[in-house]
Amino acid sequence: MKTTENPSRKGFSIGCSSRGVSSRNLKSVFKMVESCCHPLWFEELQATAAELLGVERTLFVPTNTMANLISVMCHCRRRGSQLLLGHECHLHVYEQGGVAQIAGVHSHPLPDLPHGTLDLAELERLVTRGLGSPYHPVCELICLENTHSSSGGRVLPMEYLRQVHLLAQRYGVRVHLDGARLMNAAVALGVPPACIVEHCDSVSLCFSKGLGAPVGALVGGPKDFIEEAWRLRKALGGGMRQAGVLAAAALVGLADAEEMLQRDHQNAQRFARGLQELASPVCSVDPTAVETNMVMVRVDGLPPEELCRRLQAVSADEVAQTGRVVRVLLFPWAERSVRAVWHRGVSAQDTELALGKWAFVLRTLRTG
Repeated sequence: MKTTENPSRKGFSIGCSSRGVSSRNLKSVFKMVESCCHPLWFEELQATAAELLGVERTLFVPTNTMANLISVMCHCRRRGSQLLLGHECHLHVYEQGGVAQIAGVHSHPLPDLPHGTLDLAELERLVTRGLGSPYHPVCELICLENTHSSSGGRVLPMEYLRQVHLLAQRYGVRVHLDGARLMNAAVALGVPPACIVEHCDSVSLCFSKGLGAPVGALVGGPKDFIEEAWRLRKALGGGMRQAGVLAAAALVGLADAEEMLQRDHQNAQRFARGLQELASPVCSVDPTAVETNMVMVRVDGLPPEELCRRLQAVSADEVAQTGRVVRVLLFPWAERSVRAVWHRGVSAQDTELALGKWAFVLRTLRTG
Protein backbone atom coordinates (compact mmCIF):
# COMPACT_ATOMS: atom_id res chain seq x y z
CA MET A 1 0.00 0.00 0.00
CA LYS A 2 1.26 3.45 -0.83
CA THR A 3 0.02 7.04 -0.66
CA THR A 4 -0.19 8.75 -4.05
CA GLU A 5 -1.19 12.21 -5.08
CA ASN A 6 -4.46 12.35 -7.03
CA PRO A 7 -4.00 14.85 -9.92
CA SER A 8 -7.74 15.25 -10.51
CA ARG A 9 -8.38 16.92 -7.17
CA LYS A 10 -6.60 18.47 -4.27
CA GLY A 11 -5.48 16.02 -1.59
CA PHE A 12 -4.41 12.41 -1.47
CA SER A 13 -5.88 8.98 -2.13
CA ILE A 14 -4.81 5.55 -1.04
CA GLY A 15 -3.42 3.51 -3.92
CA CYS A 16 -3.27 -0.29 -3.92
CA SER A 17 -2.42 -0.85 -7.56
CA SER A 18 0.28 -3.43 -6.91
CA ARG A 19 -2.30 -5.68 -5.24
CA GLY A 20 -5.06 -5.02 -7.74
CA VAL A 21 -7.61 -4.07 -5.08
CA SER A 22 -10.62 -2.40 -6.71
CA SER A 23 -13.04 0.03 -5.13
CA ARG A 24 -15.74 -2.62 -5.56
CA ASN A 25 -13.74 -5.08 -3.45
CA LEU A 26 -13.16 -2.41 -0.82
CA LYS A 27 -16.88 -1.74 -0.64
CA SER A 28 -17.46 -5.46 -0.04
CA VAL A 29 -14.93 -5.41 2.77
CA PHE A 30 -16.55 -2.33 4.31
CA LYS A 31 -19.98 -3.98 4.17
CA MET A 32 -18.63 -7.11 5.84
CA VAL A 33 -17.02 -5.08 8.62
CA GLU A 34 -20.16 -2.96 8.98
CA SER A 35 -22.22 -6.09 9.58
CA CYS A 36 -20.00 -6.89 12.57
CA CYS A 37 -20.15 -3.39 14.06
CA HIS A 38 -23.72 -3.31 15.29
CA PRO A 39 -24.02 -1.95 18.86
CA LEU A 40 -26.02 -5.04 19.81
CA TRP A 41 -22.70 -6.88 20.02
CA PHE A 42 -21.69 -4.52 22.81
CA GLU A 43 -24.97 -5.05 24.62
CA GLU A 44 -24.60 -8.82 24.36
CA LEU A 45 -20.98 -8.77 25.53
CA GLN A 46 -21.68 -6.52 28.51
CA ALA A 47 -24.73 -8.54 29.56
CA THR A 48 -22.87 -11.85 29.13
CA ALA A 49 -19.88 -10.58 31.09
CA ALA A 50 -22.05 -9.18 33.88
CA GLU A 51 -23.69 -12.58 34.36
CA LEU A 52 -20.34 -14.37 34.18
CA LEU A 53 -18.76 -12.09 36.79
CA GLY A 54 -21.81 -11.82 39.03
CA VAL A 55 -21.98 -8.02 38.85
CA GLU A 56 -24.84 -5.65 38.03
CA ARG A 57 -23.22 -4.01 35.01
CA THR A 58 -20.07 -4.04 32.91
CA LEU A 59 -18.51 -1.49 30.54
CA PHE A 60 -16.28 -2.22 27.54
CA VAL A 61 -13.06 -0.17 27.33
CA PRO A 62 -10.04 -0.31 24.98
CA THR A 63 -7.46 -1.61 27.48
CA ASN A 64 -7.17 -3.12 30.93
CA THR A 65 -4.91 -0.22 31.94
CA MET A 66 -7.83 2.12 31.26
CA ALA A 67 -10.18 -0.24 33.10
CA ASN A 68 -7.99 -0.08 36.20
CA LEU A 69 -7.58 3.70 36.01
CA ILE A 70 -11.32 4.24 35.63
CA SER A 71 -11.99 1.96 38.60
CA VAL A 72 -9.53 3.82 40.83
CA MET A 73 -11.04 7.17 39.79
CA CYS A 74 -14.56 5.92 40.57
CA HIS A 75 -13.57 4.73 44.04
CA CYS A 76 -11.19 7.56 45.01
CA ARG A 77 -13.16 10.75 44.39
CA ARG A 78 -10.99 12.97 46.59
CA ARG A 79 -7.55 13.96 45.34
CA GLY A 80 -4.91 12.68 47.72
CA SER A 81 -6.86 9.55 48.62
CA GLN A 82 -4.68 6.56 49.36
CA LEU A 83 -4.53 3.31 47.41
CA LEU A 84 -2.87 0.22 48.91
CA LEU A 85 -1.40 -2.37 46.53
CA GLY A 86 1.53 -4.71 46.01
CA HIS A 87 4.90 -3.23 45.06
CA GLU A 88 5.24 -5.49 41.99
CA CYS A 89 1.63 -5.45 40.81
CA HIS A 90 0.85 -4.35 37.26
CA LEU A 91 -1.15 -1.30 38.31
CA HIS A 92 1.77 0.06 40.33
CA VAL A 93 4.68 -0.76 38.01
CA TYR A 94 3.45 -0.99 34.42
CA GLU A 95 0.65 1.57 34.02
CA GLN A 96 2.64 4.82 33.81
CA GLY A 97 1.64 5.91 37.31
CA GLY A 98 -1.71 6.97 35.88
CA VAL A 99 -3.49 6.88 39.22
CA ALA A 100 -1.10 9.61 40.42
CA GLN A 101 -0.65 11.77 37.33
CA ILE A 102 -4.28 11.65 36.19
CA ALA A 103 -6.40 10.71 39.21
CA GLY A 104 -4.32 12.42 41.92
CA VAL A 105 -4.35 9.25 44.03
CA HIS A 106 -1.49 8.42 46.39
CA SER A 107 -0.30 4.81 46.01
CA HIS A 108 1.29 3.09 48.98
CA PRO A 109 2.96 -0.18 47.90
CA LEU A 110 3.31 -3.14 50.25
CA PRO A 111 5.84 -5.96 49.70
CA ASP A 112 4.35 -8.75 47.61
CA LEU A 113 4.64 -12.15 49.24
CA PRO A 114 5.79 -15.05 47.00
CA HIS A 115 2.22 -16.03 46.12
CA GLY A 116 1.27 -12.49 45.06
CA THR A 117 -0.54 -11.85 48.34
CA LEU A 118 -0.07 -9.07 50.91
CA ASP A 119 0.55 -9.43 54.63
CA LEU A 120 -2.87 -8.94 56.23
CA ALA A 121 -1.55 -7.49 59.49
CA GLU A 122 0.47 -4.85 57.63
CA LEU A 123 -2.47 -4.17 55.34
CA GLU A 124 -4.72 -3.49 58.34
CA ARG A 125 -2.09 -1.27 59.96
CA LEU A 126 -1.90 0.92 56.86
CA VAL A 127 -5.67 1.03 56.40
CA THR A 128 -6.19 2.28 59.95
CA ARG A 129 -3.21 4.67 60.12
CA GLY A 130 -5.02 7.50 58.36
CA LEU A 131 -8.29 7.19 60.28
CA GLY A 132 -8.84 10.45 62.16
CA SER A 133 -5.33 11.67 61.39
CA PRO A 134 -4.77 15.14 59.88
CA TYR A 135 -1.32 14.05 58.68
CA HIS A 136 -1.78 10.74 56.87
CA PRO A 137 -3.67 10.20 53.61
CA VAL A 138 -6.97 8.38 54.06
CA CYS A 139 -7.08 4.91 52.54
CA GLU A 140 -10.03 4.55 50.15
CA LEU A 141 -9.09 1.48 48.14
CA ILE A 142 -7.16 -1.80 48.14
CA CYS A 143 -6.13 -3.20 44.75
CA LEU A 144 -5.40 -6.89 44.20
CA GLU A 145 -4.16 -8.65 41.04
CA ASN A 146 -5.40 -12.13 40.13
CA THR A 147 -3.59 -13.90 38.59
CA HIS A 148 -0.45 -12.14 39.79
CA SER A 149 1.79 -11.53 36.80
CA SER A 150 5.07 -10.66 38.52
CA SER A 151 4.79 -13.77 40.68
CA GLY A 152 4.56 -15.93 37.57
CA GLY A 153 0.80 -16.14 37.15
CA ARG A 154 0.11 -17.28 40.72
CA VAL A 155 -3.52 -17.53 41.81
CA LEU A 156 -4.72 -15.66 44.90
CA PRO A 157 -6.31 -18.13 47.33
CA MET A 158 -10.06 -17.77 47.88
CA GLU A 159 -9.69 -17.56 51.66
CA TYR A 160 -7.19 -14.72 51.26
CA LEU A 161 -9.63 -12.80 49.04
CA ARG A 162 -12.36 -13.31 51.63
CA GLN A 163 -10.17 -12.02 54.47
CA VAL A 164 -9.08 -8.93 52.52
CA HIS A 165 -12.69 -8.08 51.70
CA LEU A 166 -13.79 -8.51 55.32
CA LEU A 167 -10.92 -6.28 56.47
CA ALA A 168 -11.87 -3.63 53.92
CA GLN A 169 -15.55 -3.71 54.90
CA ARG A 170 -14.63 -3.33 58.56
CA TYR A 171 -13.04 0.06 57.85
CA GLY A 172 -15.22 1.30 55.00
CA VAL A 173 -12.57 0.68 52.33
CA ARG A 174 -13.33 -0.80 48.91
CA VAL A 175 -11.50 -3.53 46.99
CA HIS A 176 -10.74 -3.45 43.26
CA LEU A 177 -9.55 -6.59 41.50
CA ASP A 178 -7.20 -6.24 38.55
CA GLY A 179 -8.56 -9.31 36.82
CA ALA A 180 -6.67 -8.98 33.55
CA ARG A 181 -6.18 -12.76 33.77
CA LEU A 182 -9.17 -13.48 35.99
CA MET A 183 -10.36 -16.30 33.73
CA ASN A 184 -7.02 -18.08 34.20
CA ALA A 185 -7.51 -17.86 37.96
CA ALA A 186 -11.06 -19.23 37.74
CA VAL A 187 -9.97 -22.16 35.56
CA ALA A 188 -7.05 -22.96 37.87
CA LEU A 189 -9.29 -22.89 40.95
CA GLY A 190 -12.12 -24.75 39.22
CA VAL A 191 -14.69 -22.13 40.26
CA PRO A 192 -16.96 -19.72 38.34
CA PRO A 193 -15.40 -16.25 37.98
CA ALA A 194 -18.29 -14.82 40.01
CA CYS A 195 -17.05 -16.75 43.06
CA ILE A 196 -13.82 -14.74 42.91
CA VAL A 197 -15.44 -11.40 42.10
CA GLU A 198 -17.89 -11.62 45.02
CA HIS A 199 -15.00 -10.67 47.31
CA CYS A 200 -14.43 -7.37 45.46
CA ASP A 201 -16.30 -4.12 44.86
CA SER A 202 -15.15 -3.75 41.25
CA VAL A 203 -13.23 -5.80 38.71
CA SER A 204 -11.40 -5.44 35.41
CA LEU A 205 -11.08 -8.19 32.81
CA CYS A 206 -8.81 -8.17 29.74
CA PHE A 207 -9.86 -9.82 26.47
CA SER A 208 -6.55 -9.45 24.62
CA LYS A 209 -4.39 -11.69 26.82
CA GLY A 210 -5.29 -15.34 27.36
CA LEU A 211 -8.75 -14.92 25.83
CA GLY A 212 -7.11 -14.06 22.51
CA ALA A 213 -9.21 -11.13 21.28
CA PRO A 214 -7.33 -8.42 19.35
CA VAL A 215 -8.21 -5.62 21.75
CA GLY A 216 -10.46 -4.71 24.66
CA ALA A 217 -11.22 -5.05 28.35
CA LEU A 218 -14.08 -4.26 30.68
CA VAL A 219 -14.92 -2.80 34.05
CA GLY A 220 -17.52 -4.53 36.22
CA GLY A 221 -19.41 -3.37 39.29
CA PRO A 222 -22.69 -1.94 40.62
CA LYS A 223 -25.01 0.07 38.37
CA ASP A 224 -24.11 3.50 39.79
CA PHE A 225 -20.40 2.63 39.63
CA ILE A 226 -20.65 1.77 35.93
CA GLU A 227 -22.64 4.93 35.20
CA GLU A 228 -19.74 6.96 36.59
CA ALA A 229 -17.27 4.72 34.76
CA TRP A 230 -19.04 5.54 31.48
CA ARG A 231 -18.44 9.26 32.06
CA LEU A 232 -14.78 8.68 32.89
CA ARG A 233 -14.29 6.49 29.83
CA LYS A 234 -15.53 9.38 27.72
CA ALA A 235 -13.21 11.83 29.48
CA LEU A 236 -10.22 9.54 28.94
CA GLY A 237 -10.94 9.10 25.24
CA GLY A 238 -12.05 5.49 25.52
CA GLY A 239 -15.39 5.78 23.73
CA MET A 240 -15.41 4.13 20.29
CA ARG A 241 -17.73 4.06 17.29
CA GLN A 242 -18.32 1.14 14.90
CA ALA A 243 -16.52 -1.10 17.39
CA GLY A 244 -19.04 -3.91 17.63
CA VAL A 245 -16.54 -6.14 15.86
CA LEU A 246 -14.28 -5.82 18.91
CA ALA A 247 -17.11 -6.91 21.18
CA ALA A 248 -17.82 -9.84 18.85
CA ALA A 249 -14.19 -10.98 19.11
CA ALA A 250 -14.36 -10.75 22.91
CA LEU A 251 -17.50 -12.92 22.90
CA VAL A 252 -15.64 -15.55 20.88
CA GLY A 253 -12.83 -15.44 23.44
CA LEU A 254 -15.27 -16.00 26.30
CA ALA A 255 -17.14 -18.79 24.50
CA ASP A 256 -14.28 -21.31 24.61
CA ALA A 257 -12.28 -19.78 27.46
CA GLU A 258 -12.30 -22.76 29.80
CA GLU A 259 -11.08 -25.26 27.22
CA MET A 260 -8.41 -22.94 25.79
CA LEU A 261 -7.07 -21.82 29.16
CA GLN A 262 -6.89 -25.36 30.51
CA ARG A 263 -4.80 -26.24 27.47
CA ASP A 264 -2.52 -23.25 28.09
CA HIS A 265 -2.03 -24.26 31.72
CA GLN A 266 -1.20 -27.85 30.73
CA ASN A 267 1.32 -26.66 28.14
CA ALA A 268 2.99 -24.35 30.66
CA GLN A 269 3.27 -27.20 33.17
CA ARG A 270 4.66 -29.53 30.51
CA PHE A 271 7.28 -26.92 29.59
CA ALA A 272 8.31 -26.41 33.22
CA ARG A 273 8.74 -30.16 33.77
CA GLY A 274 10.68 -30.51 30.52
CA LEU A 275 13.00 -27.64 31.37
CA GLN A 276 13.62 -29.12 34.82
CA GLU A 277 14.49 -32.47 33.21
CA LEU A 278 17.23 -30.77 31.17
CA ALA A 279 19.01 -30.18 34.52
CA SER A 280 21.04 -27.26 33.20
CA PRO A 281 23.09 -25.01 35.50
CA VAL A 282 22.08 -22.09 33.26
CA CYS A 283 18.29 -22.37 33.62
CA SER A 284 16.15 -23.54 36.51
CA VAL A 285 12.43 -23.56 37.18
CA ASP A 286 10.09 -24.63 39.99
CA PRO A 287 7.22 -26.62 38.41
CA THR A 288 5.20 -26.40 41.63
CA ALA A 289 5.01 -22.62 41.17
CA VAL A 290 3.41 -22.96 37.71
CA GLU A 291 -0.30 -22.56 38.41
CA THR A 292 -1.59 -21.02 35.19
CA ASN A 293 -0.11 -20.02 31.81
CA MET A 294 3.21 -18.50 32.90
CA VAL A 295 6.62 -19.96 33.63
CA MET A 296 9.34 -17.90 35.30
CA VAL A 297 12.79 -19.26 34.45
CA ARG A 298 15.82 -18.34 36.54
CA VAL A 299 18.90 -17.64 34.41
CA ASP A 300 22.48 -17.96 35.70
CA GLY A 301 25.75 -17.47 33.87
CA LEU A 302 24.59 -15.06 31.16
CA PRO A 303 22.25 -12.07 30.88
CA PRO A 304 18.59 -12.98 30.25
CA GLU A 305 18.67 -10.75 27.15
CA GLU A 306 21.46 -12.90 25.68
CA LEU A 307 19.51 -16.10 26.33
CA CYS A 308 16.46 -14.60 24.63
CA ARG A 309 18.61 -13.58 21.65
CA ARG A 310 19.98 -17.11 21.27
CA LEU A 311 16.52 -18.65 21.51
CA GLN A 312 15.27 -16.36 18.76
CA ALA A 313 18.25 -16.78 16.42
CA VAL A 314 18.61 -19.69 13.97
CA SER A 315 22.03 -20.74 12.67
CA ALA A 316 22.93 -22.92 9.69
CA ASP A 317 24.55 -25.35 12.13
CA GLU A 318 21.29 -25.67 14.05
CA VAL A 319 19.29 -26.39 10.90
CA ALA A 320 21.86 -29.01 9.88
CA GLN A 321 21.65 -30.74 13.26
CA THR A 322 17.91 -30.52 13.95
CA GLY A 323 16.38 -30.14 10.50
CA ARG A 324 14.15 -27.37 11.84
CA VAL A 325 13.89 -23.60 11.97
CA VAL A 326 12.51 -22.77 15.42
CA ARG A 327 12.44 -19.34 17.05
CA VAL A 328 11.30 -18.96 20.66
CA LEU A 329 10.17 -15.48 21.69
CA LEU A 330 10.56 -14.71 25.39
CA PHE A 331 10.53 -11.66 27.62
CA PRO A 332 13.61 -10.86 29.73
CA TRP A 333 11.71 -10.28 32.95
CA ALA A 334 14.34 -9.30 35.51
CA GLU A 335 18.07 -9.29 36.12
CA ARG A 336 18.12 -13.08 36.43
CA SER A 337 14.89 -14.33 34.93
CA VAL A 338 12.86 -14.67 31.76
CA ARG A 339 9.12 -15.16 31.47
CA ALA A 340 7.34 -17.56 29.13
CA VAL A 341 3.59 -17.09 28.54
CA TRP A 342 1.15 -19.44 26.79
CA HIS A 343 -1.90 -18.32 24.82
CA ARG A 344 -4.29 -19.74 22.23
CA GLY A 345 -1.66 -19.31 19.51
CA VAL A 346 0.79 -21.73 21.20
CA SER A 347 -0.04 -25.43 20.82
CA ALA A 348 1.25 -28.56 22.56
CA GLN A 349 3.43 -29.19 19.49
CA ASP A 350 4.82 -25.66 19.74
CA THR A 351 5.66 -26.35 23.38
CA GLU A 352 7.65 -29.46 22.45
CA LEU A 353 9.47 -27.53 19.72
CA ALA A 354 10.32 -24.82 22.27
CA LEU A 355 11.78 -27.42 24.63
CA GLY A 356 13.87 -28.81 21.77
CA LYS A 357 15.16 -25.33 21.02
CA TRP A 358 16.07 -24.76 24.67
CA ALA A 359 17.94 -28.07 24.72
CA PHE A 360 19.92 -27.08 21.61
CA VAL A 361 20.80 -23.62 22.99
CA LEU A 362 21.87 -25.05 26.34
CA ARG A 363 24.08 -27.61 24.58
CA THR A 364 25.79 -24.88 22.56
CA LEU A 365 26.37 -22.88 25.75
CA ARG A 366 27.95 -25.93 27.37
CA THR A 367 30.24 -26.69 24.43
CA GLY A 368 30.88 -23.14 23.25
